[in-house]
Formats: sequence, C-alpha cells, structure tokens
Amino acid sequence: MSKSPIGISGIAVHVPPFRVDLQSWCDWSGEDWNKIRDVVGTGFRLPGPQQSVYTMAANAVLKLIDNYDVDPSTVRYLGLGTESSTDNSAGAVIAKGMVDNALRQQGKAPLSRNCEVPEFKHACLGGVYAVKNALRFLQTDGQDAAAIVVCSDIALYEQGSSGEPTQGSGAVALLLQANPTLASIDLNQSGNASDYRVVDFRKPIQYTNGDGRTYACTNIPVFNGRYSASCYVDELLSALENMYARRGLDANEYSRLLTAVFMHRPFKRMPENGWGMAYLFSLLVDAHQDELRGYADAAGVNFADLCNEMHNRPHLSEFGVQERIAQDAFPLVNKVLRCFRNSDEYPRLVSDKMRLGSAVMEELGNLYTGALPAWFAAGLEQAAQESVDLAGKEILLFGYGSGDAAEAMPVTLVGGWERAAAKIDMATAMAGAVDLSEDQYRSLHQGSTADLGYQPSDEFIVERVGASSNRDFQDKGIEYYRFVE
Repeated sequence: MSKSPIGISGIAVHVPPFRVDLQSWCDWSGEDWNKIRDVVGTGFRLPGPQQSVYTMAANAVLKLIDNYDVDPSTVRYLGLGTESSTDNSAGAVIAKGMVDNALRQQGKAPLSRNCEVPEFKHACLGGVYAVKNALRFLQTDGQDAAAIVVCSDIALYEQGSSGEPTQGSGAVALLLQANPTLASIDLNQSGNASDYRVVDFRKPIQYTNGDGRTYACTNIPVFNGRYSASCYVDELLSALENMYARRGLDANEYSRLLTAVFMHRPFKRMPENGWGMAYLFSLLVDAHQDELRGYADAAGVNFADLCNEMHNRPHLSEFGVQERIAQDAFPLVNKVLRCFRNSDEYPRLVSDKMRLGSAVMEELGNLYTGALPAWFAAGLEQAAQESVDLAGKEILLFGYGSGDAAEAMPVTLVGGWERAAAKIDMATAMAGAVDLSEDQYRSLHQGSTADLGYQPSDEFIVERVGASSNRDFQDKGIEYYRFVE
C-alpha cells in the first residue's frame, strides 16, 4: 500500500513593526548606499521591548491557524527552529502556551494535549531540521495528524561591524500534513552535508579564559566575514553533490532546467554568489568544460589553474586558522564569477531563478532560521499573483547553518497550489512599519525601553518579566505573556 504524499499546506509570516531604512542608516553610519542597496537590501526589522522570539513565533502560528482554518486539535507536532532562544529549558512549548490561551480566548479548541514540542538549534538551519523531523513524524506515528514548524529569530550585530546592515527579525510558520495543498516533499530526493568549522559563526553563552573564572557572553555573534562566505559556498557545493549523486542527476542539466531556487539569505548578494558558484562548478565535467573555459578566458584566468582550484577545494575546517582566516578560499573561481555576473547568460542561469520574492526579502533583512521559508513564502505569493505555472514543477530549497551544515531539499508544487499561496498574505505581514530615527535605533539596539510610538494590537506581547528569587517562589527572568486584541 503506497503512502500518501506529505509536504507543506500553508505558510504564515510575522515581523515586528520597527523598521530601519538602510538608506537612512547609511547617512547615519557613513556607508555607501549604492553598495549597501546592491549587496544587502533596503531595510530590516527589529523587535521592540515587548516582543521576543517566543511572541513572534506565537503570532506566526496563530496567523497560520486562522488563515488556513486549521483544526488546532489535529496538531500533534509543534517544532521551533531558532538560534535566538533565551530559555535553555523550554522552547516550542512557550509558543504553544500562548497560542492555546489565545485560542481559548477566542472560544476555540487549543492545540492537541498530545502535541510534541521540540526545539531545534543549528544556527540558520534549525528550521529546516525541524521540517525534516516533522515530515518523518507524519510518515510514522503522526500519520493521522498535522504538524506545524515555526522559525523565529532575532539577528543582531555589533554597531559598527560589517554585519550591522544585515540584521533582521521575524517568524515564519509552516503547516505540514499528508496530501499537501502547496508542495510535496520527498526526503529521499534531498542532499545534505556537515563539517565543523570552529570560528565561522558562533554564539558562545559563556567561556573560561584559563584563569578559572567564567565569563558571560551576549547573544551577539562571533563571526569572520570572508571565511563565512567561503564556508557558505563549500557547504552548498557539498549538499548539492550529495543530492546529485543520490538521484543520478547531471548537475549542469539540473541547474539549467530548474525553475526557481530559494536559499538561506543572510543578505541579497550571498545566495546570488552561491548559486553562481554552483553553476560554474557544474561545468567541470568534460561535456561542459568549453563553456567554463569561455568564462575563464573572459576573466583572464588560466583554465588549467582554475580547474585545479575547483578540483582541489580546501578543507575549510583546517583553513580557518588565524593566519589564513582572511584569505579567499576560491580566488580564481571568484574572479571568474565576477566576470560571469556581467555576462548575457547570467540572468537566465542564475538571477532569474531567484527573482520571485526577492523584493520583499530586501526589506526583511536576515531572519536566520526564518530567512529561507520567508523567501519561499514571498516567492510563491508573487508567482501566484503573476500566474506563473508551477504545478508539478520542482523547486529547490537550500538551507544552511553557520558554515557547518547544509540541506538541499527539492519540493514539488501540487495542483491548485495557487489557492494556498494566496493565503500567505505578505502585505499584511509587512504593513504598519514604524521607521526608526537614528536615536531610536541606537536606543533599541542597546535594549532601551524608550517610547517608540507604537501600540500593540492583535498580537502577543511580553507583559512583564519575573524578578522573584526566594525560597518559596522563583520566577526571575521568566517572561509572562498576554494576547492584545
């Protein structure tokens, strides 16, 4: 007896209202607006003092339930993907508690009492891991149930760092079930890769410096930009190679025929460079080397040297030492890529495959675990609005986490996917933006509770934070939530 297909039936997005306009930010910081617009985007969102990873997650889940008329009692899996959690004990169950209370407040049934509530953390890949686990749940002991995965994150970087313009925050919830109405997913068709990279991107909670004392860290990342770019490309190539091998695919033919690709997107240029590099690597086989040679000649790169560099990729877990951390791991390929980007073929082979939803993503910034599903959501909604024929076609999702791991996950759009895509409603998610002044942004970034001129409505908020720490009762640091109608 064949099993029913499983996959995605709905997507909902929630972003906080507080917006930083990147052109204004360039005026404040003295950065080149033309460069920031071309490489990064046009804006990003930050949470206010009454908003957290958990309130954003609950807002997205409640919106998903409402928009897709989900029977909450059928939901027996609620997975949270995040790298910004602030509680090292509870996770998804916090969002479940908020959603249950709001549903009861509305006279509806809560989520199932028998609902699994795991949290997944592996940097920006945590949400994809949560999706994979949900799909396995639906194939085994959850065949009669629905699953929800919510990706919720806050990307903050030090002021003055290269990462500052790539900040962002928000949450994306996905409904997964048998006989999906949006896209089916077969994990047997996917590819993955992992390799520990030590210093690419980390968020230590605490550390000792050999003096016996423990030091607390902030939730601000430790990262190395050029090395991170090399890690991104290397993990993309490794995951794609695994997918191609498992399916017996010709990499170049697949790249050419693919209708659309959605990738983890820390900023605008990163996925463009990644997919451009992947295309160049697909030309390494004998049948396509003439095309690769043409790009090399145009870039003034010796073809034999280029092939040698591509065939002998460095082992980046050893590459990332202090003496080499600022070096380009792919200097010749990157030189060819820059020339390839200016060619007539580049739009058709690379950028056109990333067109759908890209304008919205330029306004969202980096959502960490939520970046990939947010782009997928925005792209599907735009495709539905433009009547793009995607039924039965494969789309590639590429998830990525901190240089250490990657997932190449193909999905196939089902017949009638447009009806489910029309309910995503990105316009409502993006509405009500409150543009911050420089002083407001600086204050908010530092955790100030200064008045931002915003009254919450139809959303969860952090009402207060507990402060008791005595023998009879303790709630120090625990957030208390309320749904504001």
